[in-house]
Formats: sequence, structure tokens, C-alpha cells
Amino acid sequence: MSYARRSLTRSPLAVAAVLTLLLAGCATEPPSKPEPVPTPVPAPQPVPAPVPVPPPGRTTFVPATFADLPGWSRDDVRAAWPAFMSSCSVLGRQAQWKESCAIARNVDGGDERAVRLFFESFMEPNRVIAADGADSGLVTGYYEPLLRGARKQGGVYQTPLYRVPDDLLTLDMGSLYPELKGKRVRARLQGKKVVPYASREEISRPGYKGRELLWVDDSVEAFFLEVQGSGRVQLDTGETVRVAYADQNGHPYKSIGKWLIEQGELTSEQASAQGIKAWIAGHPTRKQELFNANPSYVFFREEKLPDPSVGPKGAQGMPLTPQRSVAIDASQIPLGAPLYLSTTQAASDIPLQRLVMAQDTGGAIKGGIRVDFFFGFGPEAAENAGRMKQRGEVWVLLPRAAR
Repeated sequence: MSYARRSLTRSPLAVAAVLTLLLAGCATEPPSKPEPVPTPVPAPQPVPAPVPVPPPGRTTFVPATFADLPGWSRDDVRAAWPAFMSSCSVLGRQAQWKESCAIARNVDGGDERAVRLFFESFMEPNRVIAADGADSGLVTGYYEPLLRGARKQGGVYQTPLYRVPDDLLTLDMGSLYPELKGKRVRARLQGKKVVPYASREEISRPGYKGRELLWVDDSVEAFFLEVQGSGRVQLDTGETVRVAYADQNGHPYKSIGKWLIEQGELTSEQASAQGIKAWIAGHPTRKQELFNANPSYVFFREEKLPDPSVGPKGAQGMPLTPQRSVAIDASQIPLGAPLYLSTTQAASDIPLQRLVMAQDTGGAIKGGIRVDFFFGFGPEAAENAGRMKQRGEVWVLLPRAAR
């Protein structure tokens, strides 16, 4: 059965027709006796048109087709549907997405053909080309870690996780200078002056008075918790709570893996999460020096964990879906939009090609083709996320313009 998308309109009648076609299927009476099948004559194969590369200077979306997406026909798009509907609960308030998200509410998310038809009929893939003209970029991974902790300092619980400090100011620069719209600065008052907030080195010094949220038993895992942005803490009482990103001290994120490479301590291939932790274990006296190479510091808030199967909330304010949610640079890619990602599995050449949702952001995620793939919770997720450093291509799916 084939569907001619060129003839579709955005009217309710067309929507009903599309869904009716899909649900009804193409039932035909088989002939009582098989007809001989003629030998097909190979048709000339068209030469694919080259992807137009825009001039350098800005991230650009180049219209494409679903046939251009590597592995699109093999992806079980049903697995991405809950994440898409979650995004739609936010995107549906925007004019561009209102109609598409309204139509999506009538689609049977358990029907693979219905879901695929929805995307192919009402979405248009666009190849993402980076500002420098590149058509591929870096794909890393993140996960939700589990730490052990307590509400009071004592015994093995000596590393604090801090709440947002009372003296942390967030200045909206756009309200003062329109050309800086969207730019926010974290700071504090020192007398009558506004000065930068404390760096990681200052916050980590003995005697720093912060607002302790919890105490955990491993300073290395506490640092990596900040990199992941959220996690779970199993308390000494037996209760498990979630700690979620609340704010940041305003200093730029710096990769400690990159710092180790620049210092000649590790090679690029060795600078995975596992490799960094092994280096720390072999150089315990340099641990804080390494951490201080990243002046950014993350503050947390505590959340209940009523359903352990539900992921942490992303930048959209909606729960992330393991292996179907990604973090992107929201200044380059629309937050919440469906993306098609073509990359490879962690530390391998095995293809990883699937529909994902741009539902999160991160301090290290900068650029048009820069993706952080959410692996979920548990040891396997941690292992894959730590080794994920692949090249990948990205297409953003946007609602088709009304005809």
C-alpha cells in the first residue's frame, strides 16, 4: 500500500482520510490461481542530488525527505511516540505545532503504521548543517546515576550536595540591553557591587558555608552527578530520592577530560568517564585540582521518586525517555522537536539510527550538531554513556507548512 503525500492537505477531511486508509488497510481478494510473474526489467537508478551546503556562519536546516534518513524504515517509531506526545504537551501551545499536536492525539501510538504515517504525512525532515558547514558532529551520552547518601554529615557521608544559595542572583541582561536578549548572568552582591558568583574552587574550600541538601559518600560520583544534571540518592534510611538540577553558579562549563588531554595525562581515546575515574584513582592527591579545572558548579533540589520507572525531567519540564530523549543546544535546535539521529553505538561501528526528541539541554552541549543521548538509569546505562563519543548526523522534523 502506498500513500501519496503530495496530494494531502491539512484539512480535517484529509486527516480523517489518511487515518481511515491506514486503519482499513488494503484488502484485496487473492486470485484463485497464481498468475505468472513476469521478469522485471531494471529501471534506471536516479543519481541522488547532493545535499546543498549553506555558506558558513549559522546553523541551517536543509529540506530533505524521509528516504534520505538512514535506517528510517527499520526504526520502531512507536518507541518514540510517548516522548513525542510528552513534547507535544508543551509544543502544542505554539502556533507552529498546535495543529500537528492536535492531530497526534488521535493517532494510535501502538500502531507502528499509524505512527509512521503521521510523521511522514505531517512532518518534514530537515538536514542540520552546522555554522561551519559541517554535516556531522559529536554525539555523547548521559545517564541518571545512583549515589549513597544521608541527610546529615557523618561517617562516610562527607561530600555535600548544595541547594541554590540564598545570595545567588540571576540577572536578565536582555531587560537592560535588548541586544543581549536571552542572556542571563549569575552573580552576588558584595557591598554595593555586583560580582561574579563563587567558582567551584571557592565553593570547595574548607569552611565554605552553603545550603547543604544531602551528604554523599563519594566526591568523584558527586562531581559526575553534576555533569549528568540529575540523579538518585539512596539514603541511609532506605529511602531513595531524586536530586534534580536547580541552578548553576554562572561559570562556564569546562571538560575535565579535555583538561587531562591538554596536560598529556590521557589520550583522546582514554578520556571516557571510565578512563577519567581510573586516572583519579591513580592520582588521588590531584583530584581537587582536576575538579577545579571546571569552574562551573551545579546546585540541586530534592524531588520525590514515586515511580522509579519514570525518568528525570529535562529542560522542557517533562520526564526523559531512555534512548529516545536527547540534549541539544536550544539556541540552534528547537527544544522539544523530533530529531532523527544517525550515529553508532558507544565505542563501536554498530549503527544507532532512530527517532529521538530534543527534550533537554546541557552546559557542554553547544552547536547545531551536538547531541547528548540519554541512556537512562542503571549500570548498563552508565557504562554506555561513559563510552559514548561518536560522530553523528541529525535531521530535525518540523510541521509541514499549510497548503
